[in-house]
Amino acid sequence: MKGFSKTASQVSESVTLSITALVKKLISEGKDVLSYSAGEPDFPTPQYIKDAAYKAIQENFTRYTPNKGIPDLLEAIIHKFKTDNGLDYTAANLLVSNGAKQSIFNLVMAACNPGDEIVFQAPYWLSYPEMAKIAGAVPVAIPSDARNDFKITAAEIEKAITPKTKLIILNSPSNPTGAVYTEDEVREIAEVLRDKELYIISDEIYEKILFDGYKHFSIAQIDGFKDKTVIVNGVSKAYSMTGWRIGYAAGPKDLITVAGNVQSHATSSSCSISQKAAATALSGPQDEVEMMRAAFEQRRNYLIRELQSIDGVICPMPRGAFYAYFDVSHYYNKSAQGFNVTDSVSMCEYLIEKCGVALVPGAAFGDDHTVRMSFACSMDSLTEGVKRIRKGLSELN
Repeated sequence: MKGFSKTASQVSESVTLSITALVKKLISEGKDVLSYSAGEPDFPTPQYIKDAAYKAIQENFTRYTPNKGIPDLLEAIIHKFKTDNGLDYTAANLLVSNGAKQSIFNLVMAACNPGDEIVFQAPYWLSYPEMAKIAGAVPVAIPSDARNDFKITAAEIEKAITPKTKLIILNSPSNPTGAVYTEDEVREIAEVLRDKELYIISDEIYEKILFDGYKHFSIAQIDGFKDKTVIVNGVSKAYSMTGWRIGYAAGPKDLITVAGNVQSHATSSSCSISQKAAATALSGPQDEVEMMRAAFEQRRNYLIRELQSIDGVICPMPRGAFYAYFDVSHYYNKSAQGFNVTDSVSMCEYLIEKCGVALVPGAAFGDDHTVRMSFACSMDSLTEGVKRIRKGLSELN
C-alpha cells in the first residue's frame, strides 16, 4: 500500500477535540472527571434562535442554498458590521461558511502559495499553524508570555515580517489567552503594516465577550485597512451556537471570491436551517448575549483570583473570551503518586488521571509553560475544579 499525502501527514490532530473525546470516554466508564477543555459556552442557544430554526424546518427550508449564504443572513451580517463596527460591506464582500474555522481555512487556501509565510502570535489558536501546513505555507509564530499579558508589540510584528509574508493573523480577544488589544495598540500595529504588501486576517470570534469595560476595535476600522483586511466572525461564541456551524468572512471582493471558490468544491453552502437561525441571532434581541457575557465575567473574577493565590502559578487577568491561561512551569520536574511532570502535556495527564481535571496543555498553543482552563461552566464546577488543581499541584515535589 502506498503512503499517505505528505502534506496531510504533517497535520496534527486537534488537541482540544481529542481531550474532549477522552473526557467523554472516561465519564462513560464511570470516572469522576471535570472537563475545562472545550471552547464553547455552557448556556443553551437562546429560544428565539431555536424557534427560527424550527420555523425553517416547518417551512421546508431544507435545500441547498447559494454558496456564499442566504440573502437574509448576508443582510443581517451587513447590518451587524454597520451597527457594531461602523463598517460598510456589500454581499460581494461576504462569505458564510461552516464555522469561523472554515472561514479562516478558506482564506489561507485562497491567499497562500507554497513557501509563503503566515505570521501570528504565540500562544495561538492551535489551528493556525496546521492550516498553514495544509496550504504549503510556513507558520511564523511571535512568542509572548505572561509577563506582558500574552500580547506582542508592533515592533515585534515588524521584525517578523519578510518579503515572503503573505498573511498576518490578528486575534483579539484571544484564544487561548483572553488577551485583548486596545484601540491604541491596534493602531500601533496598523502603522507597521500600512505599507506592507500582505493581507490581514482579523479573527474576531470572541468580539462580544469582553470584560472590565474593554471595547472591541478592529484594524479594519482604520483608514486604509478595510481593503487589506478580512474580518472573521461567527455566531458560535456570542450566541452559544457552536454546533450550528456558522461563521463568516468580510473583506476585499477578490480574495472573498477565491475563498468562495475553494469552499464551493469542499463543502458548498452552510446548513440552510443554521443560516436562518444565524440571521435571527444577529438581527434579534441581544439581551441574552449580555447575560452570558456578564456570567462569564463573574466566573472569571472568581477563577482568576483563586488561581493567582496558588503558589508558583502565574495567571494574567484575561480581558475577553472565556479562558484562564496560566503558567505552571514552577511545578515541572516534580512528581506525585508515582507520576512525573516534566512539561504541559504531562501536567495535563497528571491532572486528569490523578485529580480528575481536564485542561489543555499549552504545548498545543505554542507555549509549553502553560495550560488553558475554560470557565464556560457553572460556578460549582469551577469551585470544585480549582480545589482539585490546588491540591494536585501542592502534592508535586
